[in-house]
Amino acid sequence: MNLIRFFFRGSRAMMICTFVAALLSGACNAGLIAMVNLALQQHGSMTNALIIAFVALAAGRLVTNFIAQITQAHFAQQNSARLRRELVEKILAVPLRQLEEIGAPRLMVALTEDVLVLTEAMLCVPTFSVNVAILIGGAVYLGYLSWTVLLVMGVFIVCGAVAYRVLIRSGFGRLFAARDEQDRLFKHFRELTEGMKELKLHRERRGVFFADHIYGSTERYKRHAIGAEMRFILAHNWSHLLFFTLIGLILFALPKLSDVTPQALTGYVVATLYLMGPLSGVLGSLSLFGRASAALRKIEELGLTLAERAGDDCPMTRRTELPQFERLELVDVTRSYHREKEDDHFTLGPIRLSFQPGELVFLVGGNGSGKSTLAKVITGLYSPDTGVIKLNGRPIGDHNRDDYRQLFSAVFADFYLFENLLGAHGQDLDTQAREYLHALHLEHKVKVKDGALSNTQLSSGQRKRLALLSAYLEDRPFYLFDEWASDQDPLFKEVFYTQLLPELKARNKTVLVITHDDHYFHLADRLIKLDYGQIDVHHGAGAEAAAANGSILPFPAVVDTAPLRVAAEPVRSPAPARVSR
Repeated sequence: MNLIRFFFRGSRAMMICTFVAALLSGACNAGLIAMVNLALQQHGSMTNALIIAFVALAAGRLVTNFIAQITQAHFAQQNSARLRRELVEKILAVPLRQLEEIGAPRLMVALTEDVLVLTEAMLCVPTFSVNVAILIGGAVYLGYLSWTVLLVMGVFIVCGAVAYRVLIRSGFGRLFAARDEQDRLFKHFRELTEGMKELKLHRERRGVFFADHIYGSTERYKRHAIGAEMRFILAHNWSHLLFFTLIGLILFALPKLSDVTPQALTGYVVATLYLMGPLSGVLGSLSLFGRASAALRKIEELGLTLAERAGDDCPMTRRTELPQFERLELVDVTRSYHREKEDDHFTLGPIRLSFQPGELVFLVGGNGSGKSTLAKVITGLYSPDTGVIKLNGRPIGDHNRDDYRQLFSAVFADFYLFENLLGAHGQDLDTQAREYLHALHLEHKVKVKDGALSNTQLSSGQRKRLALLSAYLEDRPFYLFDEWASDQDPLFKEVFYTQLLPELKARNKTVLVITHDDHYFHLADRLIKLDYGQIDVHHGAGAEAAAANGSILPFPAVVDTAPLRVAAEPVRSPAPARVSR
């Protein structure tokens, strides 16, 4: 029932048009049965009227079937496109942390496999409808020949339907189990593609991964899928058995029970044999509709999950002009989450911080201290559990968080590199991009045309440079770099800290850098040390005191603010400036 509602929800008028065309096609098929039987009874003495009627019915069958299939093809693709768009909109409306809990494999299966199965089921509707119409027309014709034969067929159909229902119901159960296993299988496929280097280097890990994850999951999926198909095949052959039994009764039992003419007997057998094909088509479609029902159930469950967790207002276009960035404050902000491989919850904060334009801030701390979580809270990707974020003195909540996020350009440690400079603006975008490609020593590997990058299959460090280029072209007030220099060579590490960051600061940008490069700590205006969710801010005289006890070295420094360039030789970092007391 849910599947039928889904079909009609996309376009009721189109579905009705499809069914009408299919019914007319089925009626033409039933008429053809009568024409064929009448021609056999006349022993080749064909009249012109009979020939014209046969040609008209054949043409009508072809035309109406063509209309039904074309209409349904348009409807199926329109409905699948709408379904994918709705899912993407729902996904975008869910906070990042909630999406991380749902998991990427579940989202990918819904957007790919489930929608594809539903599309195949929608494309099957015209054929299914035509076959049903043929069966109905054939039943009417058999009733015209003999109500007795029709009643006998009715009894057989009822018995067959009951047995068929028992078999396919069990098959649907196995089909749903196979669909659940498919989620896990896609998760393992993602592990395969993303963890290929680690699997290549570790034979034992590779063997366990294949034996437990790939082999085990594919075996379970195969077992459930074969179990489902076996039940569908049994049900399908059961219907054929009933038909052959019915034909045998018509041929051998009916003449003994009733005075039936050879012509009528021929009509019964021809009609029954003709209806076997449409019946097989109907039963075959039911297995596809079963898979579509399982896919639709998964999509609806995912949709409900997404709707329950929706909390982000994510418009696709800019609604208002962004406010001028003057001051960003975190007031007693906390964020708790479950730590991997531990039973307790980690709590970040309470955090009290503020940022102003033209400020270069380094965020340091050990692994697991909460740096990335704090960065996501600051950028609005995570909402605070308690406390408030204020922009220019105004609190940030669900109603304006997406507007707030537009202030940030970021390159995270787990960044994704798009093949286009999506969202970047400017009349000379390609020219600017080429200049930066040259400065980043990527002009021989990557070309840009109409905002499209010719190549993104680069090393990790080179990909980070491309991500940096994309963020730089966005020209936003607040920049975040999460361990950007961790896999750069000394030349580009030097450029990043001594040229790019000072240039952004000179352009009155606020820059927050997550880093472990203590050699460059003196370049920061402030250094924030995060220790198990708690912060320690050093600047000015306090920074000198911190340097004295060997903890951290945050000193203001005079830096080169010239446009981004790469020197022929690495630029030496300026000596730390002493802070007067």
